[in-house]
Amino acid sequence: MQQFEEYAKLLVEVGVNIQEGQNLVIACPVECAWFARLCARAAYAAGCREVVMNWKDDALSREKYLHGADDVFDSVPAWQSAFYNGYAREGAAYLAISASDPENLKGVDTDRIVRSQRSSNTALEEFYRLQMSNGFPWCVASVPIPSWAQKAFPGLEADAAVAKLWDAIFAAVRVNGDGGAVERWRHHLATLKERVDKLNALDLESLHYTNSLGTDLTICLPEDHVWAGGSGVARSGVPFIANIPTEEIFTAPLRDGVDGVVYASMPLVHDGNIIDKFHFVVKAGRIVEAHAQVGEETLRAAISLDEGASRFGEVALVPYDSPISNQKLLYYNTLFDENASCHLAFGEAYPECVKGGEHMTKDELKERGLNDSITHVDFMVGTADLSIMGRTWDGKEVPIFIDGNFAL
Repeated sequence: MQQFEEYAKLLVEVGVNIQEGQNLVIACPVECAWFARLCARAAYAAGCREVVMNWKDDALSREKYLHGADDVFDSVPAWQSAFYNGYAREGAAYLAISASDPENLKGVDTDRIVRSQRSSNTALEEFYRLQMSNGFPWCVASVPIPSWAQKAFPGLEADAAVAKLWDAIFAAVRVNGDGGAVERWRHHLATLKERVDKLNALDLESLHYTNSLGTDLTICLPEDHVWAGGSGVARSGVPFIANIPTEEIFTAPLRDGVDGVVYASMPLVHDGNIIDKFHFVVKAGRIVEAHAQVGEETLRAAISLDEGASRFGEVALVPYDSPISNQKLLYYNTLFDENASCHLAFGEAYPECVKGGEHMTKDELKERGLNDSITHVDFMVGTADLSIMGRTWDGKEVPIFIDGNFAL
């Protein structure tokens, strides 16, 4: 129990960094209600005004997609818009506990999923815009559930698989029950900041990715791009950690400045489906070809949500020799898998990735070269032999990654 309480305290006091008198919204699967209660207890102990629960349920979600009336997927109830947008507007903290069956929506009509995403993102646009621009503190973390654990550890009974997944998660988030997680995270964040500072000092014009999978991709960067990683800072001035765990350093690519071919190095779980063995062909920033051995229909739907979904919004660097990667475990959960590997994201770019971006309008961000979309999907590209060569604005070539790890 001590590790669970330490984990909950880490998410509340360091992840969202709850403040005295602040509201906390927790999105959580019903299977994990016991852990949400630990988080609520930790939040109230830290001075939280009110903990508001937003329950999720895989089984009911699947039933809705399979049997709900067709027009359900083209609108969002007014109460839901008021809930998300209202709490975001007031600056409430938002903790999302990410735990779901990786194949919960397998066999569901892709069109229903796409329409639901579009209507949701339109109705909750204020929430997502504020989240992407650090308008409020937010954190995504995970708790095992049987269906997910048995996908990560096939062949084990549910209880054994959940126990194994808990061990893996505790190792990934630096929780071992001794009460020292906060201090370990402070040290980790300091290490990430050192790398962020080195990359920002280089003032790179572009990155060139190559590896034996066949990736040969050039990514141009906006002139005033900013590398970030570790903790962010909300508009209120309060630091928070958006993802626990996090091993990445990231920035935004130039919207029209990506060319070549890129191969995914790990499966992607998206919309309750698994996409595997896939690659993109990219010209002038736009994905012009998308191929997958598994889940190609889901992949094509994902990059068709809007015009920006077929362009890239994030470039993230993660060393192959890192705590999560060294577990040699495929989590089937992007929160963990993206922190085991260098990754890219198609869709929305984070405004903080250009100087002053958090205070710019969508049009101003687009003028600076950032992508705009209602989606943001990370996929993994890092390998043990990944090479990333940087090029500065004055034409100097600088190795960023050699054999999958930082060369800086």
